[in-house]
Amino acid sequence: MRVPLCLLLLVAHAADMLPLNRRKKQVGTGLGGNCTGCVICSEENGCSTCQQKLFLFIRREGIRQYGKCVHDCPPGYFGVRGQEVNRCKKCGATCESCFSQDFCIQCKRRFYLYKGKCLPTCPPGTAAQQSTQECQEECELGPWGSWSPCTHNGKTCGFAWGLETRLREASRARQEEGATCQVLFESRKCPIQRPCPGERNPSQKKGRRDRRPRKDRKLDRKLDMRPGRPGLQPC
Repeated sequence: MRVPLCLLLLVAHAADMLPLNRRKKQVGTGLGGNCTGCVICSEENGCSTCQQKLFLFIRREGIRQYGKCVHDCPPGYFGVRGQEVNRCKKCGATCESCFSQDFCIQCKRRFYLYKGKCLPTCPPGTAAQQSTQECQEECELGPWGSWSPCTHNGKTCGFAWGLETRLREASRARQEEGATCQVLFESRKCPIQRPCPGERNPSQKKGRRDRRPRKDRKLDRKLDMRPGRPGLQPC
């Protein structure tokens, strides 16, 4: 009777171990909520493979790690899609949330966001905004203004080359941060062709003209050409 009894004990033990082995490896949606979205899931370590389009997020607690399939990675992690598994990877040490390993969206305390980087201090030309933890430009420049009147030696009239200037000022200054804004300007040459009051056009000053009537001027020329003109002796 001992042999059949041993066989019965072995069969009973194998029957008890079979559900445990099935729980360690499950294909499909898995056991309860812990294995939702999993392709392969175990009771001890959670998900190890996720359904398509889901990300595998591995939470570590001491020496133990537990996998979970999520639609979006939690704060402090970013999603990386791979050929076999999509994973959630951790952001940099100074990032609270990030778009990728090299581009932060929000920084941790005592750090300021500037162009995707979390910095302990803001670079020159920017001011730290405590409310948003961002480094913002001290000045926001507006559009270029209109050209000034063309001047030469302080006058807007005459006939010479002058200069005209236009400015580009800041449209918004960070006054609360004590920001100082630099005004930009540029100049270019321009022609001045407008006579000043009481001044003649230079093209009319090339020589004095005889203002006598044309008939009198022709008569003088004929008299000068007559033979025997007084003061002229023939050679």
